[in-house]
Amino acid sequence: MPTVNFSVPEDVKQAFNAAFEGQNKSAVIADLMREAVARAQRRQVHRAAVANILASRTGAPAVTEAQFKAARDAGRP
Repeated sequence: MPTVNFSVPEDVKQAFNAAFEGQNKSAVIADLMREAVARAQRRQVHRAAVANILASRTGAPAVTEAQFKAARDAGRP
């Protein structure tokens, strides 16, 4: 299994060691890295979805707030 080295501030190291005392710290770090990768992937999917929505709206007609309100009110029973 590969080894990864990181430099962290001393207070972070101490807090990590205290929080995960008695646990396999390599396994904890691996789980945290998996979570960070999953979070970054979700963020990337989210950004792509937003970009897609915004791109699809470029051809949409502009509607004023008054027109929007009138259309909404007309559709109500």
